[in-house]
Amino acid sequence: MRITIVRGFTVLLIAVCSQAGAETCLAPARPFVPSDPAAAKEYEDLIRLDFENYIDEVQDYFRCMEGERARAFTEAQEVSQENGRFVQEMAE
Repeated sequence: MRITIVRGFTVLLIAVCSQAGAETCLAPARPFVPSDPAAAKEYEDLIRLDFENYIDEVQDYFRCMEGERARAFTEAQEVSQENGRFVQEMAE
């Protein structure tokens, strides 16, 4: 019974701690282009700026996603090693 409680606490602690380090990467919204050619022409400058901003933001998003992937991979390796040590300690 005691081992089950300790294992449950350990899993909960790892879950809470891992969430604290995670980064949230939010994809940018797609630029809006009116279906009416006259409206598109009227707002051409704003639409062009929206596309430029989107390209900048999506590059930031890709960098964020790559950073989060690398962080999660490292964390998974650490957790796997911790699990191995924990299993060994419990077997003793």
